[in-house]
Amino acid sequence: MNKHPELALNGVPVCDTFAEAFTTVGTRIIVTALTEAWVRIAAAEATGYATSVIACDAEAGVEKFLSPAESPDGRPGVSLMFFAFGQTALEKAVTNRVGQCILTCPTTACYSGYTSEDPEKNISLGSQLRFFGDGFQISKKWGNRRLWRVPVMDGEFVCEDQTGTFKGVAGGNLLICAADQKRGLLATEAAVSAMQQVDLTILPFPGGIVRSGSKVGSRYSKLKASTNDAYCPTLQAQTTSELPQGTGCVYEIVIDGAAFEPVQQAMQIGLHTICQQPGILQITAGNYGGKLGKHHFHLKDLIHSAQA
Repeated sequence: MNKHPELALNGVPVCDTFAEAFTTVGTRIIVTALTEAWVRIAAAEATGYATSVIACDAEAGVEKFLSPAESPDGRPGVSLMFFAFGQTALEKAVTNRVGQCILTCPTTACYSGYTSEDPEKNISLGSQLRFFGDGFQISKKWGNRRLWRVPVMDGEFVCEDQTGTFKGVAGGNLLICAADQKRGLLATEAAVSAMQQVDLTILPFPGGIVRSGSKVGSRYSKLKASTNDAYCPTLQAQTTSELPQGTGCVYEIVIDGAAFEPVQQAMQIGLHTICQQPGILQITAGNYGGKLGKHHFHLKDLIHSAQA
């Protein structure tokens, strides 16, 4: 990686490098509830422990919250997106999460948020969870879609039979090198708020921010990944550091999306936002030399887009 950036945006040095992302399988579901408060609780529960497929069954997050006018049943809602490396793994993760976190949550209903033209690309949703009804469940047609009404103790849990899948992009990223933790966090929070407005994308880490960026491999053979020591400010004298002088804090933002374009748009907005904040010493991105992921987001392209 270039330790001497040749690019800049608003006076902030930007490394002439790229973020490397991977092809995944994704889906989108819509969850509704009686109140916005219960929508938010359901969203938080269903997307918990879903930050990285290094150790989680899926990467997941909130795409956007929906007004009653935007939701399928006229109630407050939320669009959730899930990503995994294969359709089978995705189906298992989504079914388990909806069953454990949405079915159990007061007043919720669950609908498909993506329609696939190929039936082979659909995954189970209510078609699995209906068996919780113990034979009392009822099938209901909704146009050309099928819903299940599962009796529960506060009424019925309505859940769509299946949801579609698509080829997604996971792992777009920005690395923010700041003078200190406070200014680094404020800048990254500002970027996250702006990036969350981009449809068809999620930021799967806590609050959209990663403080424990990782590298592939470890000196401990059982670990697939370990701390990215080149970007740890406390290790600058002990390792081959990639940090500019004066760096006291580094945060990362990881972006998953339904396609290349929305991920690129979110990264462009994030880069532009960060470079307007004080205390930022450098922006860069993580990659593996282009050998592991086919989706490359070059920061120079994002700068040109931001300045266009």
